[in-house]
Amino acid sequence: MTDSAKPTLLVVDGHSLAYRAFFALPVDNFSTKDGQHTNGVYGFLSMFVNLIKAEKPTHLAVAFDTSRQSFRTREYTEYKANRSESPAEFRGQIPLLQDCLAAMNVTVLQKEDFEADDILATLATQGAEAGFDVLVCSGDRDTIQLVNDDITLLYPSVQGVSQLKRYDPAAVIEKYGLPPENYPDIAALVGETSDNLPGVPKVGEKTAVKWLTQWGTLDALLENADKIPGVVGGNLRDHLEDVRRNRRLNRLLRDVELPVGPVDLAVQPIDAQAVREIFARLEFRTLLPRVFEASGIVADEEPAAPTVALPASRSLTPAELADWAAAATGEVGVTVTIEGGLPARIGLATGDEAVEATWTPDAAAALAPWFASAAPKVFTDAKPQVKALGRAGVRVDGLAFDLLVAGWLLRPSFPDKSLADLVDRYLGEKLPEADPTQLVPETEGATPGQLSWFALRVATALRGELPASVATVLTDIELPTLLALADMELAGVAVSHEKLSGFSGELSARADAIARDAFAAIGREVNLGSPKQLQEVLFEELQLPKTRKTKTGYSTDAAVLADLQESHPHPFLDLLLQHREATKLRQIIDALDLAIGADGRVHTTYVQTGSQTGRLSSTDPNLQNIPVRTQESRRIRAAFEVGADHESLLTADYSQIEMRIMAHLSEDPGLVEAFNSGEDLHRFVGARVFGVEPAEVTPAMRTKVKAMSYGLVYGLSAFGLSKQLRIEQSEAKQLMMEYFARFGAVRDYLRSSVEQARIDGYTETIFGRRRPFPDLASPNRVLRENAERAALNAPIQGSAADIMKIALFRIHHEFAAEGLRSRILLQIHDELVVEVAEGEWDAAERIVRDRMGDAAALSVPLDVQIGRGANWDEAAH
Repeated sequence: MTDSAKPTLLVVDGHSLAYRAFFALPVDNFSTKDGQHTNGVYGFLSMFVNLIKAEKPTHLAVAFDTSRQSFRTREYTEYKANRSESPAEFRGQIPLLQDCLAAMNVTVLQKEDFEADDILATLATQGAEAGFDVLVCSGDRDTIQLVNDDITLLYPSVQGVSQLKRYDPAAVIEKYGLPPENYPDIAALVGETSDNLPGVPKVGEKTAVKWLTQWGTLDALLENADKIPGVVGGNLRDHLEDVRRNRRLNRLLRDVELPVGPVDLAVQPIDAQAVREIFARLEFRTLLPRVFEASGIVADEEPAAPTVALPASRSLTPAELADWAAAATGEVGVTVTIEGGLPARIGLATGDEAVEATWTPDAAAALAPWFASAAPKVFTDAKPQVKALGRAGVRVDGLAFDLLVAGWLLRPSFPDKSLADLVDRYLGEKLPEADPTQLVPETEGATPGQLSWFALRVATALRGELPASVATVLTDIELPTLLALADMELAGVAVSHEKLSGFSGELSARADAIARDAFAAIGREVNLGSPKQLQEVLFEELQLPKTRKTKTGYSTDAAVLADLQESHPHPFLDLLLQHREATKLRQIIDALDLAIGADGRVHTTYVQTGSQTGRLSSTDPNLQNIPVRTQESRRIRAAFEVGADHESLLTADYSQIEMRIMAHLSEDPGLVEAFNSGEDLHRFVGARVFGVEPAEVTPAMRTKVKAMSYGLVYGLSAFGLSKQLRIEQSEAKQLMMEYFARFGAVRDYLRSSVEQARIDGYTETIFGRRRPFPDLASPNRVLRENAERAALNAPIQGSAADIMKIALFRIHHEFAAEGLRSRILLQIHDELVVEVAEGEWDAAERIVRDRMGDAAALSVPLDVQIGRGANWDEAAH
């Protein structure tokens, strides 16, 4: 039989590669609506499909371990004992992967008391003897010993499972200097950290290869160990039994009794319907066509066509389009394509018709009245389209639905990112899309009018799934907020380039000076931004206690080093932290400076769907990461100035809003009394907890109860409180006991809210926003406790976000209703920044104070603090 006619057997180490895939793909990006993590399954299957397409095996199997126990652990109980438990997010993914492989008709093998590598070794050996070309795909280095002229190893690279290194005998010799059959001898001498097999101290690969080359075999080397000179020779003689044990354990068995042999593993047709069903359950939309393609399934297995015929989209003149829109009854789907920040083409649709037009000044004039009317409009990702229309002088009213915002409210942990995702999820169809990688696409994508038609249909499906309270959050909070945010982003905020660049220069000089001092402290220059070099300095040269272990060594992140500096102060460590702070601050400043537009203003983008609690974030640039209440942060904020055509900046924020919501939800008499009496909350609470008069509460006492109060909102434990306050854990526990003894309703509320969430599967804010918590029912303790802590906070933080949004869009609306030129510029955490026009201070302050104060009807007042100044720092209060 010629080589080209030989069958190809591919055997794969399922657990090893799934585990690598888990770490290669971000866990947060791969999860079902029920909270099942799937990144390990997805990553493995992506690699597996590519492997099948590239290698075209005729015979195929995947092997898995059954547990960590095997004949090897019976001989050496410490074998692999150093391996920590699999991450909670990974557990449960192996059975799902095996279900997927079963649907694909791939043989899965595992055997009690043996490892997957032994199954691979047995099949590979049998396959080679039976005349197969054998491919072994594994991330375990022990499989290198299997390589010969008939067996090739495919080994994942450091980049992950997507890139596989081919090891034939020549490649093994090139890398290790010895043939494949000698690799276990090298490993026996050097040891294998991942398997917890200690090697000979101070013996690395080079030394092991030199010895084996000199003596020919491991047995010969060990017999002549007394002839090896030096310290390493002594070490070898002291660890002869370790070496022999390592060699016994790393030898793969090639005669495991299996229910099948290579000839029984012929590739079978997949069960297309079973694959569809499990992929639908795992929400693997883009992976399905790749599996079908690799399996030779074509056209008749394409995703379902629309259940309703896709209408052709008619092109109209702007005047005709305006007449069409005015005559439409019910909701109209809207899609505005954008080029250079301005509208390029507009598509409108009803349930049975799609129309569109090129955007021109005539189109703007013709359609402006309809866009400004209350006619209900359905968008997908409305904010950028509303902004583009705003730049063209067209205002939008009547926003009835935004698909991305609605989808996020329904699935806040894993929101869909595009109309195509939504069409797939809620209609079970494929949105026609042109291939962006082709200069002349083979298939045309949906036109703007057709996109609008799909959007209307998805909106109908989404509405059917939105609970009534969540639908109210959408229409009464999120959509009005969206329109206000669009105007804020268009307005931007004036920022001084001179102030920022000057401060950046100072920080650069400061960082350079600190670096020189740091180098002097250790007697040499190092890269202060290199974790590897810092690890050498801190833990080898300076012999500081080792920190938390990471994949790349011991942690050198700022929080860990700050703790290390407190417990083991060192001049270099102090300078390193100072350098980090100066460098980080300069990066923030430089990002802000680069973002200043030609109009002298920074136009951030608010991310409305980026959090699970409902809080807004900002990007390009991120204005949420500016430090708060430090001398340095004041200098940054001083660069945010009132615009030339306005008079001053007004800042307004809520005082202790989360604690006020806690008082309202818990109905704790003590907290309610504190807020209604107008006393300082933390002094009032401190007096109760420590049994003294309010005037006798010291700053230290106030700090402790403040940390306690806010910590409870975030599920802080006694251990966490002790670490935060740097007190003994026993004192922290006593503090918590005394707090709950006097504010028992807070404890009862927190307990009951988690229990209710466990029953419902979600938490709910005052206004009805829901956050699902499937992990509250998880059998995994770590996942369950993480969910419990998050569930404590979600109703409070979510309600605070809702209140801020309500205040924001009501202020925005009232400014417009009263004809004011004053405008909201920024929303940062619990603070609003308003640019006040000349002569409008009294009106603007009244509106801000009233609308923030009455944004929610709580049992305690919402206290609003107002500041005024020419820049953000001066306006602080």
